[in-house]
Amino acid sequence: MNKFKYMSGTALWIKSFAAALLIACLMTSTVYGAASGTEGSGQTKELNAESAAAFLDTFFASEAAKPHYTGASVVVVKDGKVIAQKGYGVSDKESGKAVDPASTVFRIASVSKTFTAVAAMQLIEQGKLSLSDDILKVLPNLKLVNPFNTPVTIEHLLTHTTGFEIRDPKPEDLHFDFNKTVSIEEYVQANVPPVVRKPGSSYMYDNFASLVLGLVVEKASGLPFEKYMEQNVFKPLDMNNSGFKLEGKLKEQLAAGYSAAGQKVEPYAVTPTIMPHGGMLSTAEDVGKFMIAFLNGGATESSRILAENTVGQMEVYRSSIHPLLPDTTYGFEAPFQIPGAGSSSKIITKAGDLTDFSSYLFLIPEQNTGVFLTYNQQGVLRNLFYPQFIQTFFPQYAAPAQLPQYLPASADELNKFTGYYADLRIKSIISNLKSGEAGLTIADAFIGPRQLKQVDSNLFVDGLTNQFTAFKLDENGNVLYMKEPYLNPLGYASRGAKAAGFTDVTAEHAYAEQIFALQSLGYYANDASSAFQPERQVTRGEYVQFILESSNLKGSETTELAFSDLTGHPSAAFVQTAYELGMVKGTGNGKFEPNRVITRQEAAAVLWSLYSLQYPPQLFESVKLAGKTDAWAIPAVKMMVALGIHGPEVKLNVDGTADFGSKNVLKNQELAAILYALLTQPTDQIVTALANAGATANLLPQAS
Repeated sequence: MNKFKYMSGTALWIKSFAAALLIACLMTSTVYGAASGTEGSGQTKELNAESAAAFLDTFFASEAAKPHYTGASVVVVKDGKVIAQKGYGVSDKESGKAVDPASTVFRIASVSKTFTAVAAMQLIEQGKLSLSDDILKVLPNLKLVNPFNTPVTIEHLLTHTTGFEIRDPKPEDLHFDFNKTVSIEEYVQANVPPVVRKPGSSYMYDNFASLVLGLVVEKASGLPFEKYMEQNVFKPLDMNNSGFKLEGKLKEQLAAGYSAAGQKVEPYAVTPTIMPHGGMLSTAEDVGKFMIAFLNGGATESSRILAENTVGQMEVYRSSIHPLLPDTTYGFEAPFQIPGAGSSSKIITKAGDLTDFSSYLFLIPEQNTGVFLTYNQQGVLRNLFYPQFIQTFFPQYAAPAQLPQYLPASADELNKFTGYYADLRIKSIISNLKSGEAGLTIADAFIGPRQLKQVDSNLFVDGLTNQFTAFKLDENGNVLYMKEPYLNPLGYASRGAKAAGFTDVTAEHAYAEQIFALQSLGYYANDASSAFQPERQVTRGEYVQFILESSNLKGSETTELAFSDLTGHPSAAFVQTAYELGMVKGTGNGKFEPNRVITRQEAAAVLWSLYSLQYPPQLFESVKLAGKTDAWAIPAVKMMVALGIHGPEVKLNVDGTADFGSKNVLKNQELAAILYALLTQPTDQIVTALANAGATANLLPQAS
């Protein structure tokens, strides 16, 4: 189980995936530059059986694609026919069995949401549901806390605009107990989130909304969700290798899954047992049958799953932060941005990810064309595939956006966009925007800093890859949300409130930047009448809980605690999680001593236990330390110094050494500095610089 928690819960995984995505974006930008030079030259290829097969063979044989898949299955449909259906690589490294697009089963993850939406739209056609229905009309026993006058409707579920507090699947929802059974209703009732934003006011990719939609399908139809899908979607389309239960031939034909690093992930069960938002199993051939029917107005030669009018409804985007950046339709989402072009509203897509599988479905209704790609190694293969396919066969959707001339705002006028932004779904994804003579800049811990050039009142071009970042403003011109292309393009980031400050921390305080930033982002109460107590000493239990909570990790639910002195302690569940992740080992004799103050070197060691899994400790061996550090903590302290995971208390001395104050007790202000650094330091860039230089760089200000 620990590997699931690590993969799905920590900021390190997010960082790795974001880095891979950026590489894909940069490659896309390069490809786009090459392709745009041929636009209008007659080199655009007609999509047919021969050209599709040639494209697929060339793409999957390319050196760019090979590292990103173990086995892949793809189907291309056009004008009601399959024009290409191929498998590449192996379904299992050990057996070497080749992928068969007709029989090799993949976990298609969140592509499941499209099929769940189809089920809901069928019930709307039948009059059993309405888009405007309050979900409580269908689920009267749902204990939903909604302080707004606006109800959460079926339409909000379909468009990811519920306003729900984030409720993503938990690490323990992937497990190895195949005898465990949890119903959709049982899971929803146990995990229902409160409504924290006015329904309909913002877009946040919402797994729980699609889970609730699955429960709505059950209640409105009177059938278990999986039986409804079998009878009303899979059977009419002859999708004979699709379902939501990992059993029988679906289990026998399931491809082995691999992590982004190519490590095998053992087969697992999911909770709830039937997962409408991500548990569907299928083959490329079966999804091809669905695409043909959808593009044909919901019908095949012998059956119909949707009315033509309903299909038309599902093709229309229902919200956007800018016309070039639409959000969702009923069941689909915007395609990946293509540099200079944005996300075409003429294309509807759905992506899916689990710890060991990734998928991408995209449809171009006006071209009567659909593509489905699935592969058994989580990663960004689809980010390379999609723009190349579009630029090869339909370059009109990759053409640079025709924007009217726009005079960028002055530095003062740009100030309204500045501040800290936190992703609505993953709070620890933080962006910091600043304005100056050079214009607006954006920086984060994953990609690093880059320039934003204003091209419309709320639209900017990212200087790194020529992709768009946009802002949502209220009726008074105040900035509410941001949507950017790398960290979480499937949602908005909320702008932090203006920090009110504390009675004992002024703007001149040495740690004011870090403390006020965290206050703006909601890590501390935004109350000017309260005291921060910057010199207060931090205990071991407090430290572990604060770091894990700030990283979106939850306390463990186990009752078998690793340390005897945790029973009844308020930080017990978080210390247990840290133990399960390998972050802490205790102090001997089966104890953790959660109430003992933590030293700075102990605090460094807790973080090192995770960072060392991503960054080789050898890179930091040449960091020179001053002062006293215990031998066991030296690698951790060296890493924290090099990565800048500290506050202004650490400075580089004239002789090139740095005194981390390893044996000093960690104070509240220093804890704030550590968290601020974890959220904002571009550690990947720092490590790359170290690796390229072959030695430590001057990452700290020189002593005068």
